[in-house]
Amino acid sequence: MRIARWTRGDTVHEGFVIGDGVVSFPRGLTVADVLAAGLAALPALAAEAEGDAAASAVPLAEVRLLAPLVPASVRDFVAFEEHVEGVTASIDGKSHVADEWYEFPTFYFTNPHSIIATGDELRPPTTERLDFELEVGAVIGGVAGSDGRDLSPAEAARHIFGYTIFNDWSARDIQGREMKVRLGPAKGKDFGTTLGPWIVTADEFDGLVDDEGFLPIVMEVFVNGERIGRDLLSNMGWPFGDLIAYASRDSRVVPGDVLGSGTAGNGGCLAELWGRAGELTPLPLTAGDEVVMRVEGIGEIRNVVGRARPVPEIPAARRRPRARERA
Repeated sequence: MRIARWTRGDTVHEGFVIGDGVVSFPRGLTVADVLAAGLAALPALAAEAEGDAAASAVPLAEVRLLAPLVPASVRDFVAFEEHVEGVTASIDGKSHVADEWYEFPTFYFTNPHSIIATGDELRPPTTERLDFELEVGAVIGGVAGSDGRDLSPAEAARHIFGYTIFNDWSARDIQGREMKVRLGPAKGKDFGTTLGPWIVTADEFDGLVDDEGFLPIVMEVFVNGERIGRDLLSNMGWPFGDLIAYASRDSRVVPGDVLGSGTAGNGGCLAELWGRAGELTPLPLTAGDEVVMRVEGIGEIRNVVGRARPVPEIPAARRRPRARERA
């Protein structure tokens, strides 16, 4: 099943994508309601909606898709070894994967308030190294009897409601500068993340998941019609169950959380290719470039890069006397 949010006129609707049309959830339910109820409640809801589909369906061509959910939080992992190899070469001049990468799946929190949808124009910051990142996001749903804390990998996998395409837009020059302070990424990332075009429920992939929990679906990214990268999601170092279990350790995952796979290898972002080439080839993204991502079994997202807008200046740090008492 596919779950979406969309506008028609000035009204926001939330519901199912059925064939080439959309049908609102019954009883005014929202995506957040459906995620909280979890996958187990979905078949009955879908049967209820399909009963009205013939009369109430609206063609997809007549609506504007929104991001398929308003995330409770967004965690983004770095789970593809090949991506790490290329990006470290771009930053440090040589390819290297730290020993610590293999020990546990590292992530950072990104901005849930900067989510954009397929078809939206990206507003970038002022940057000379704008990049995309090809990822898949796992969307968390409710599971009866679980509060989402300290999950085992097997328990965590049962919390996956579905999957969506995830583009973690990145300003590499800003990211590199701020991470020298041993924090971040922050402003190099939080200006935009595309989620979409919808959520495809996890049961749609049951026949593809291997014995270790990996999902071998094809991921591709194109810039202005030219394919830049192609990889399999199963090249992650950990399956999503492991990522979710780590996120829940001494913490909690809740319905509506989104966890990114991290960037695919083999051209999943430009920075990887810059590191391997030793130069900015292909060129960084600029205004007017169109980025299209396609993931097998999920669909396609596309965005055009807009122009940076002026922002207020913030002064550099003021030198302070390091006094310990008020004068």
